[in-house]
Amino acid sequence: MVDQKISDAVVKRLPLYLRYLNYLQKMGIKTVSSHQLAKELGLNPAQIRKDLAYFGEFGRKGIGYEISYLIKKIRQILHLDQMIHVALVGAGNLGHALSNYNAFKQDNMKIIAIFDHSPDKVGKKINDICVRDISELPKVVEELNIKVGIITVPDYAAQEVADKMVEAGIEAILNFAPVIIHTPSYVRVHHTDLTTELHSLAFYLRQDELVGNS
Repeated sequence: MVDQKISDAVVKRLPLYLRYLNYLQKMGIKTVSSHQLAKELGLNPAQIRKDLAYFGEFGRKGIGYEISYLIKKIRQILHLDQMIHVALVGAGNLGHALSNYNAFKQDNMKIIAIFDHSPDKVGKKINDICVRDISELPKVVEELNIKVGIITVPDYAAQEVADKMVEAGIEAILNFAPVIIHTPSYVRVHHTDLTTELHSLAFYLRQDELVGNS
């Protein structure tokens, strides 16, 4: 792997490649070209080759990429070849859904601790995991070597939860709350707002209607 700064855009495309490669492997396909990948993913073949070239030479001219080998290398690049422990804060409906999401298990990312502040939720089990009080977060993060946190609380509570995660030693946060949270520069945060995504889709629906009527 080259010793250079990799852009966020490249890192975000790697999981897309991995997902489609996993699909091809399940279909019994052994090799794939950059043109095939580009066609299915809506990307440019040159972009795919450039992205992968940051990390080494994986393809062979005239043959393409060996799918099983490329899956292995991308998993290593994304650190999915090792177990990553995850803590989830917010035991509501979204928290329930994420804790049962099979992709976490397949990608060696495992939610092993769930927290909430509500007495009605603390002590109950979600996917065989007992919900703990949020006050236990620092102790559990240290004991279980948890590095990633997921926030699924209401917007008004998100920043406080993020602060607690940072204080506990969490190094990366996936935030589902519909609000921007602020953390020190050494803590990586990804925001996932379902409402924002739906609003974007609504815009493009209107644009398509205008184009169709023009």
